[in-house]
Amino acid sequence: MTKDPFVAHRSLLFTVAYEMLGSAADAEDVVQESWLRWADVDHSQVRDPRAYLVRTVTRQALNRLRTLSRSREDYVGEWLPEPLLTSPDVAEDVELAESVSIAMLTVLETLGPAERAVFVLREVFELPYGEIAEAIGKSATAVRQIGRRAREHVAARRPRVQVSRTEQQAVVERFLASLRTGRLQELLEIMAPDVVLIADGGGLAAAALAPVHGAETVATVLARAGRVVAAFETVTVWLNGAPAGRFEIDGEPTAVSLVVEDRRITRIYLMRNPQKLTRLDEPAELTR
Repeated sequence: MTKDPFVAHRSLLFTVAYEMLGSAADAEDVVQESWLRWADVDHSQVRDPRAYLVRTVTRQALNRLRTLSRSREDYVGEWLPEPLLTSPDVAEDVELAESVSIAMLTVLETLGPAERAVFVLREVFELPYGEIAEAIGKSATAVRQIGRRAREHVAARRPRVQVSRTEQQAVVERFLASLRTGRLQELLEIMAPDVVLIADGGGLAAAALAPVHGAETVATVLARAGRVVAAFETVTVWLNGAPAGRFEIDGEPTAVSLVVEDRRITRIYLMRNPQKLTRLDEPAELTR
């Protein structure tokens, strides 16, 4: 029996929606909406089911993205993507791992809806400009221009240096060990002088409402949290295709993702909103 194309491509469709939205919950809703539309289509008239389904998911994600952009203006504090537990296999596809990283999703959040859609479909999933144009309702010429602007925007903001997964994991483990002890000097040694800490509590968990800049200030904030973390287990996990950390603060789950450049931490993403930490027990299937 032939597998339904929607079922065959579901992981791909979820990945497209997640990269466009930064939210697994919203991505699941988009995939479900797309399934309902697929169920009403005469499948015999669909020449390329994969392309058709990606276009459908893209349109639904764009609609959702425009709605979310308004609601996120009222978000309490900093907004960070929803982290996903992934298997180490995701890291084998270097381009996919980079595209779903917390750092990249945070950069994509600064793009407009059309720019984000074009960037994701072209740079990550390598769709032809014609297909992207059909998906977002613009001409191929306009899509090329949008894509160029999006690439320049992302290039100016993405981390400059890529490190090996082994090095990333070593830094994560050292960071977690320093956090448990709460020792300022150990934290200072592994952070770049201009490190930035961004925390997302969503108004539901204690978190800095604005980015914290500078190694000494960040270390002080982390050392304070470390006094609470010390009583709980800190573990290295794979989040969004890279080694990351998981622990508890005041009994609440917390996930941390680090950007490492030249063996030092330049960005710390601390995710504390409990509504975004419900998918840390079962690996998400991400694919392109």
